[in-house]
Amino acid sequence: MGFIRRAVLVIIVVGIVALGIGWFIAGREQGPSITITAPAKFVGRAGTLAVTVDSPTAVAAASAQIEQNGQLATVASYASSGALQTRVELSGPLGKAAQPALVNGPARLVVTASRPVLFGLRTASSSATRDVQVRLDPPRVAVVSIHHFINLGGAEFVVLRVTPEDVASGVRVGDDNYQAYPGAAVGLTDPALRVAFFGLRHDQDVATRISAYAKDEAGNEATTPLEHQPTNKKFQQSRIPIDQPFLDRVVPAIASNTPDLKVDTNSPEGLLKGFLTINGDLRKKNGATITGLAAKSRPEMLWKVAFAQMGNSQVESRFADRRTYFFGDKEIDRQVHLGFDLASVQRAPVLASNAGVVVFADFLGIYGNCVIIDHGLGVQSLYAHLSTLGVKPGDAVTKGQELGRTGATGLAGGDHLHFTMLLQGTPVNPVEWWDQHWMEDRVLRKIRDAGGTR
Repeated sequence: MGFIRRAVLVIIVVGIVALGIGWFIAGREQGPSITITAPAKFVGRAGTLAVTVDSPTAVAAASAQIEQNGQLATVASYASSGALQTRVELSGPLGKAAQPALVNGPARLVVTASRPVLFGLRTASSSATRDVQVRLDPPRVAVVSIHHFINLGGAEFVVLRVTPEDVASGVRVGDDNYQAYPGAAVGLTDPALRVAFFGLRHDQDVATRISAYAKDEAGNEATTPLEHQPTNKKFQQSRIPIDQPFLDRVVPAIASNTPDLKVDTNSPEGLLKGFLTINGDLRKKNGATITGLAAKSRPEMLWKVAFAQMGNSQVESRFADRRTYFFGDKEIDRQVHLGFDLASVQRAPVLASNAGVVVFADFLGIYGNCVIIDHGLGVQSLYAHLSTLGVKPGDAVTKGQELGRTGATGLAGGDHLHFTMLLQGTPVNPVEWWDQHWMEDRVLRKIRDAGGTR
């Protein structure tokens, strides 16, 4: 009998010790992982909290608060209702509108989370913090330059004054934003000055609203109208005949150089269908590639004079021609031609229209062998349908330097150069850029008037 009592006592003691050890170990287990996605640095008048809580077991509770000057305000919270939810997304309004006590200055985001351990007898907790800056005052933006004239399909240049220095700014044309660059890019010494090229797309309303904007990372934004005088422009209508020999030549060649393009090149019907895919879907995809290259534009003005048209060339097609394609007597497609087609002798030298850096030199769908040069400040020039390429990405080129030779690669009916100007990826009319008077009056004069060196 005494033996049994002693055995029971030992079992009880061992159980208590085991429970104590388990309790201790459970208390040292890690809580859920916490990832704060937003805000990154700033809190403004209105924003959104984004936090993810992940746990190997169910999340018991989670809470996000913002702390400033000793005051805490809850932004979002979660409490388990018994569901085994191992991931919790905390979100909620964050800013002056939702937390009225916030003022300009430093603050801290505090997130806590817990999960059950030891069969739910204890919880393991974790926390994460992020220091943020509350910024409630909108930035300031003003237009410094005067006399802004813009043609439909054309471009213009503006000098802005923007404060504080760490905000994004530019020109908004309808829904299109054109980034501004530091004035130092053109020799301006005032750190508040910014410069920007902007365009009025060929397919926008000539009365489209144009304004300058400045926006900080807290979401605060200021805008001001940009006084300008727009001019409407009528674009040409062109009839483009397509025949079987053309399809036989261009469709297989483009398909062989575009591995992800799936077209039937073994029948006349397949070639015609392939042409329509190339002229439509591939054209859009090529356009997206060109737009993406705008991100590589340098924050400096790499040229000082007007751009040059291809020497001794005849204009075969102009910017924004509205093209209707016919196969026999049947209309099969409509597209807009966003460049100039310039013809000279076969395999004529193609020269850089101005100084810059090559950002693309390869086969590009409808453009065939293509070179794109970055001239800085979001300005780029494109040379298409080349028979040969004489440069590679990264090459610095001077005005008049040979880039390759004209040809008929891509979607070209014959040997010529397709040339266009790009403004942050948007095609604009090259004619203006070829005009030294336009360059002097619309760009260089404004830079000098603001104190620059161009």
